Amino acid sequence: MSLQVALWQDAAMGIQSTLGADEHVVLNLRTHVKALFLAIVIAVVTIVAGVVLALLVPAGSAQAGLRWAILGVAVVILVAGSVLPFLRWATSRYTITNRRLITRSGIITRTGRDIPLYRINDVTYEKGLLDRILGCGTIVISDATDKAGVVLHDVPRVEQVQVQLHELLFAADDGSDDGEFPPTEPRRR
Repeated sequence: MSLQVALWQDAAMGIQSTLGADEHVVLNLRTHVKALFLAIVIAVVTIVAGVVLALLVPAGSAQAGLRWAILGVAVVILVAGSVLPFLRWATSRYTITNRRLITRSGIITRTGRDIPLYRINDVTYEKGLLDRILGCGTIVISDATDKAGVVLHDVPRVEQVQVQLHELLFAADDGSDDGEFPPTEPRRR
């Protein structure tokens, strides 16, 4: 089993254990792979530069320490510039259920926020030129709390996610303005 499949299954199982009785996952998203572009560039440049510099050091026991120092610096740059961003990407999720929006992130210290759908006031999206080319974007969610809204960066298929989120919001709205969920009053006409 690949690492990516194992991480996805762990994330899906973690979310499944937090769901209510009649709650189900509608969308389980990770940020677009574009978030890893810089990490990939850093990895390639570091590996190439580390190998070239290590090969340029003349053979001999006096320079062996220099070769190891170059490789050590390359490993530190790889871990800080590529491995950590990959782990942050792999451990961050946006999950939308039929009742709430769930965000989870963090490698060692996990942080998250759950927003019930009935608290969401507005869902907008933003797409720059690169986002339009890659098919992703940013979703900005405003909710009816004192906390700042949630910004979901680099969401794949952002327009489809926004439409699906709106469908869930309208399905949960009974037309009243009393903030209850699930709706108990009959719909007024």
